[in-house]
Amino acid sequence: MVDADDIAPARPVGAARPAGPPAPVRWWRTFRGWPGPLRFTTYGAVALVLVLVAVVVFGAVVVRRSWPETDGEIEVPGLNAQAEVIRDEHGIPQIYADTMHDLMLAQGFVHAQERFFEMDVRRHATSGRLAELFGEDALETDLVVRTLGWRRIAERELTLLEPRTRDLLDAYAQGVNAYLSDRSASEISLEYALLGVTGLDYQPADWTAADSVAWLKAMAWDLRGNLEEEIGRAVSASAVGEDRAAALYPDYPYDAHPPIVTSGAVVDEVFEQDAATGDTRLPQRPAPGPVVEEVAQRPSRDLGSDELAAVDRVLDAVPALLGKGDGIGSNAWVVDGSRTESGAPILANDPHLGVSLPGVWMQVGLHCREVSSACPLDAAGFSFSGVPGVVIGHNADIAWGFTNLAPDTTDLFVERVEGDRWQYDGRMLPLRERIETIEVRDGEDVELVVRSTAHGPILSDIDGLLGEQVADAGLAVRDGDRWDHEVALAWTALEPRPTADALVALNLADDWESFRAAMADFAAPGQNVVYADVEGHIGYQATGLVPIRGSGNDGKVPAAGWRPENDWTGEYVPYDALPSVLDPESGMVVTANQSVIDASGGYPYFLTDDSDYGYRSSRIGDLLAGQESLTVEDMSRMQYDDRSPMAEVLVPYLLGVDPGDGYYDDGLALLEGWDFRQQADSAAAAYFNVVWDQLLHRAFDDELPEVAEPDGGDRWFAAVTGLLGRPGDPWWDDVETDEVERRDDILVAALRAARDKLTALQSPNAEEWEWGRLHRLWLRSSTLGESGIGAVERLFNRGPWELPAGGSLVNATGWDAREGFEVATAPSMRMVVPMDDLDAARWVSLTGVSGHAFHPHYTDQTDLWARGDTLPWVFSREAVEDAGEDVLSLLPEE
Repeated sequence: MVDADDIAPARPVGAARPAGPPAPVRWWRTFRGWPGPLRFTTYGAVALVLVLVAVVVFGAVVVRRSWPETDGEIEVPGLNAQAEVIRDEHGIPQIYADTMHDLMLAQGFVHAQERFFEMDVRRHATSGRLAELFGEDALETDLVVRTLGWRRIAERELTLLEPRTRDLLDAYAQGVNAYLSDRSASEISLEYALLGVTGLDYQPADWTAADSVAWLKAMAWDLRGNLEEEIGRAVSASAVGEDRAAALYPDYPYDAHPPIVTSGAVVDEVFEQDAATGDTRLPQRPAPGPVVEEVAQRPSRDLGSDELAAVDRVLDAVPALLGKGDGIGSNAWVVDGSRTESGAPILANDPHLGVSLPGVWMQVGLHCREVSSACPLDAAGFSFSGVPGVVIGHNADIAWGFTNLAPDTTDLFVERVEGDRWQYDGRMLPLRERIETIEVRDGEDVELVVRSTAHGPILSDIDGLLGEQVADAGLAVRDGDRWDHEVALAWTALEPRPTADALVALNLADDWESFRAAMADFAAPGQNVVYADVEGHIGYQATGLVPIRGSGNDGKVPAAGWRPENDWTGEYVPYDALPSVLDPESGMVVTANQSVIDASGGYPYFLTDDSDYGYRSSRIGDLLAGQESLTVEDMSRMQYDDRSPMAEVLVPYLLGVDPGDGYYDDGLALLEGWDFRQQADSAAAAYFNVVWDQLLHRAFDDELPEVAEPDGGDRWFAAVTGLLGRPGDPWWDDVETDEVERRDDILVAALRAARDKLTALQSPNAEEWEWGRLHRLWLRSSTLGESGIGAVERLFNRGPWELPAGGSLVNATGWDAREGFEVATAPSMRMVVPMDDLDAARWVSLTGVSGHAFHPHYTDQTDLWARGDTLPWVFSREAVEDAGEDVLSLLPEE
């Protein structure tokens, strides 16, 4: 592994090479000898230059005045004693204090220094108040969030938290407010200065504990599971029938891709990893009866594609705060000492989220100077700005990493509504109502009436307030002359739970038992959590609140809300019954969003039918298989693996057809002998991905509604893999032509179209094609960076970077076939932790610590990240001091 100190920063595509210092010239004597008119013109030019210099200097002052002070001393209200912030060359802060109160207060202060605008936008988003800052363009987001009531739930969750957690949240808020207290908005962030130019008179309000807890709702929303799949199944079935639609949602291939947990059973509501399948003492998941079949078909009969697509657009109105797309997933794996050179466990994690600027994560270390029962925290890792503590990382005893379990925690219920009542089990019940008033910048307030049934808030009421939705102001379809149908959302995260307690307890856990106890309160989003400790143990725990459904509801499509058998029972899968493993015989645990456990083998609870299909997890398992001397460097290389599983399947079929003359043959020739690696400079990778894109559009776009069109992710890998073995399947036929196409006709058409497209985009010479020139990463600010004003966007956005890999690869730089080849999702960070030497850990973030445009640490980790390199991640006080560049002392007020 090349040390970060020895790495020259990579140059983003199109960036100018830095120029050397200009040579001194004696220009004044020459200038005096010029003719008068020329001197006059030059005087004007010099004046213009001076004006421009003044503007640049003024601009630099405006930009820099919000940058954090990182050296010296600052008095901070609320501190009981001195706290220290030691930053390394990349600005990563390691914070030291004597008490938990002071440590959390200092973290709040540092988060506000680096990322307050991001924090403020997040709290406006999670409170349904974005329109206060950005006007009518943000109204649709506010309508959905207010309907869901994230802020209301967060405030209720505060009352459920342990006093310790509440105290730490309050201390964190106190630190944030200490930073805000004597600063104007423009001194906090450049974005506020620009918003002020547009006429916004704004000063941020104080931070509160509820602001932090509400962010957990955004996490749960972005990682909520299969709601889009539920809509997609119904829309597809409506368009082509249930049998053909089923081919697009194939069963999980357990024979090809093992689940996370391969043995064990639930005995007396406790999962026992050594129990035989036959030992299960709970009833199996009930088989669907006639009622289920009737309900499963209702959406495709009663709700047309336009209406279900409207629901999907309502959901999409909320910007993905962690990212969007099929690529949201993660890799996390852990191996024990039998597989490592050191004889100690190594844990690796890289969550795949939407690309953003600043990145989702902020690296931090949190250290009690003297670890004791009164001040027990000694941890480092990746934090969310706005939330105290470490979300993913390690402490002095254990390390942990997350991947999205994506359990089925949401259901859409089609409700029969008449006026202010809804039907349930033959009775008419009153709808619950509340009124939300949304302030709109430069506009009139909007009053939103939120109606709810027992299943949850009615999403279709939003429809009438959104201009883009269906014209009849709802998902209303008529059932005779009496009923309107509305759509309500059931979601586990709408029930208050003390998830914040789990994060605090996780930071303080010191062994397997305390780790599992901490995860018991982690209600949403449901996660796979891998574990390692300094004693040599490794493990896995599934987490999250997963509903138990009635016998009429399989969770796959919208259910009839008037039928009691479709209800959630009010019970959840017991935490102790969720799969877990400690020290597996294989010596490793691999999680990459694949199925947790094979329900057909006897596991009695339904978790989800919409897991990742296991391509990444199998590849990771193959890379780990047979290894007995793995190192940190080996694990980092695996995280950057770019071998395409779909290419291995599809390329033999492509090589078996004839695309025509030599002009098309030279594209196909690239695939002969290709190693299936998707390197940035690979011509074969460029050709294959464009062929894959063309295949998807030609096979499916002619019959699927827009909301169900392929994004090209792992589910489409699985679906097309199945169809390749059926050359006459109706999906291969293009219904828009008079002929009946078969598989090979579509393959040939895709090969030819891809050749033509790459000729137009890059070169007529196939050898000159490069995948990275198509597959580029742009980092964009989610607010002003998408303003539509080019000059403003250039202030905040960065890129592009030409990247390798692609969607559903281990190095999952995902792209969406509906939008193009640009990187949409990616590893948001990478970390590798060896449990025998925590100072030898490695980490890197997609962007950098700073949220301030033009700051040196705004994107100073991106070049490293793009090359698959990482930074040293030191932990001990001695190593932190050795790596320190700046030391800021936070002092109590005198």
